[in-house]
Amino acid sequence: MDWPVMVDALNLGGIDVVPVAYAIDEQGTVRFVNPSEGDFQAFLQAPAATKAAQLPPAAAGLPDLGRLRDLTRAGGAAAAWRAYGDALFLWGGDGQLDEVVQAYEKAALAEPDAGATQFRLGSAYRRRDDSNSRRPGDFQRAAERWSRAQELDPNQYIWRRRLQQYGPRLDKPYPFYDWVDEARREIRARGEEPAPLAVEPGGAEIATPAGRFEARAPEGKEPDPDGRIRRDPGRLVEIEAAAVPPAVRTGGVARVHLVFRLNPAVDAHWNNEGGPLRAWVGPPPGWIADRREREAPSPRDTVSAETREIDFELRASESAPPGGSRVRAYALYYVCEGATGVCLYRRQDVSLPVEMRP
Repeated sequence: MDWPVMVDALNLGGIDVVPVAYAIDEQGTVRFVNPSEGDFQAFLQAPAATKAAQLPPAAAGLPDLGRLRDLTRAGGAAAAWRAYGDALFLWGGDGQLDEVVQAYEKAALAEPDAGATQFRLGSAYRRRDDSNSRRPGDFQRAAERWSRAQELDPNQYIWRRRLQQYGPRLDKPYPFYDWVDEARREIRARGEEPAPLAVEPGGAEIATPAGRFEARAPEGKEPDPDGRIRRDPGRLVEIEAAAVPPAVRTGGVARVHLVFRLNPAVDAHWNNEGGPLRAWVGPPPGWIADRREREAPSPRDTVSAETREIDFELRASESAPPGGSRVRAYALYYVCEGATGVCLYRRQDVSLPVEMRP
C-alpha cells in the first residue's frame, strides 16, 4: 500500500461495521460516506474548484489541550472529560497516558452506560500496558472495559473485534495478525527492510480459530507439585495475568494470558541454555483447561531479554459454581541478574480471577 493509512484506535468515527468508503476531495473535506454509485460518479466529475467552494476551509492545528482541560473543571460533564481524553490520547503522547486514563475514568463515572466511553477507556488501558508507563492490571482492566462496552451494545462489530483479538480460539473469525510474518518475508524478498513494530503480535493475536474446545491430558508430571523451587517474588521477572473475556456463561471459554517481563533495573535476562520458560495451570473447580502445561519458545541466543507470553484456555463446565473463582498457576524459568551475575532457576506463583455467570 503506497497511500496513507489512518488508524482510529478510539473508534471516533462511531462505525459499527467495516468496510466504510469515504469520498474525500482535494481539500481534505469528506463529501460522502458510503456513497451510492451516482454520488460517487458525480464526485469524480465535479471540478476541484467547485468542491472547494462548497464548504469553508477547515481550521488546521493541534487541539487546545489547556482549553479542553478548563472545560472539565467548569462543569465536569461526561462529554467534557471524554473530549479531553480523546485529545490527550491522540496528541499527548505516552507520557500523559495516566491523565488519559483519569479523564476517561471520570467520563465513565459520570455516564456509566455510555458504551463508547467504556471502549475508549479500555483502549487507553491497553495502550498504557504496551508503554513504559504500564500499571499492574492494565491488561485485565482493558478486557473488563471492552466487555462492558460489548454488553451495552452487542451489535458493535468494532468493539467485539478488540475482545476477539485477545480472546479464545472458539470466538475468533480468523487469525488477526498471521499476515505479519508473510509481509516481512515479501518485503525482504524485494530488497527492503520491514519497519519495526512497537509491540510484536503473538499468542492470541496469531492463533488460528478452533471449531471446538479440546482438553489434553498433560504429557508429563507436574514439574513442582510440592513447591520446592525457590520463589522469585517478582524482583527479576514481572508477570502480568489477564483473562479475556473476564466473565463467561456455562460452556463459555476464556483465554488466560501470562506475560513475562524482565526487570531492567537489575539487568535481568533469560538464560536460554538452562531450559525453556514453563508454566503450569491449576483450573478452579468446574473449569477445564485445554492444557495444564505450556512452554514459551526460546530464541537461539544464549541470553536474551525479550518479553514472553504463555496462554491457556479455560472452559466453564456445568459444574462450575456461579460467581468468581481464581485460577492458580506458576511459572518456572532460568534467569540471570547482571551481565556477569549468577543464573538462577526460579518459580513464581500467579493467581487471577475468572467469573462464571448463570
